Amino acid sequence: MADTAVLRQRTRERPPARPPRPGGLLTGLVRTARPKQWIKNVLVVAAPAAAGELLSLPALTRIALVFVLFTACAAAVYLVNDARDADADRAHPVKRHRPVAAGQVPVPVAYAVGGALALLAPAAALWLCPPAVAALLTAYLGMQLAYCVSLKHVLVVDLVVVSTGFLMRATVGGLALGIPLSRWFLITTGFGALFMVAAKRYSEAVQMAGRAGATRALLTEYTTGYLRFVWQLAAGVAVLGYCLWALEEGGAGHPGLLPWRQLSVVAFILAVLRYAVFADRGTAGEPEDVVLRDRALTLIGVVWAALYAAAVSPW
Repeated sequence: MADTAVLRQRTRERPPARPPRPGGLLTGLVRTARPKQWIKNVLVVAAPAAAGELLSLPALTRIALVFVLFTACAAAVYLVNDARDADADRAHPVKRHRPVAAGQVPVPVAYAVGGALALLAPAAALWLCPPAVAALLTAYLGMQLAYCVSLKHVLVVDLVVVSTGFLMRATVGGLALGIPLSRWFLITTGFGALFMVAAKRYSEAVQMAGRAGATRALLTEYTTGYLRFVWQLAAGVAVLGYCLWALEEGGAGHPGLLPWRQLSVVAFILAVLRYAVFADRGTAGEPEDVVLRDRALTLIGVVWAALYAAAVSPW
């Protein structure tokens, strides 16, 4: 089939896996906690930033605390996931170099540290933050652990769970500061996350076309056409939600100034279109990698942030 030929033509050979880096138990635990993934937790500033509530020291302090707590919860999930998948990871050409699979971190230690973080993070949130934050962190842990055990093998549900994880990150900052969350903010964030998750899955499917057994098992159940439909649908809903959000909350603006919030729609749409280029090529990997490695997309993001900052600033 022509489509299959095109997909195979787009396939990129991955570079050979690097050998495991030396280090002790502590180094292995830190690596298992995936420091590179912590950048995703910066999303905790999304709701406060959208509401213009990041200009006070108490707000910044509370958001920094929430960032640390969410990072601890995510680390707990990674530790438990790697401990549970240690045997399977040892048979994988790349994952066998993970600290738990390689024996740098014993499986019982990974379980123990992951369990401790899973208990301590919500407990600290209950003590230091509003109860809603502790409830959301507990729900996040329950959902992600269920994903590790079984939900990652369920069609469509796996996409929803991963997308919901991003949505939880984006809403927890609002809960921490008591900021009402707009329905359009939730729609834009949720479907924006689904867009990036589905684009990543689509890229994995394209890159692994014709290489059975080289990727996650669930991808064999999806078709590239279906994944393309999902990320295109999600992108459209995210753009529509953002437009309605900007128009609903833009108000009259500051007298004599441009309608900054409405102008930010242009930058947002450009960002989605630019990201879709990588999705269409089958090269949309981790969202943070796509954004940071493409200068044009990074520049568009900076312009969007500047426009939105001008919209919510009190001056």
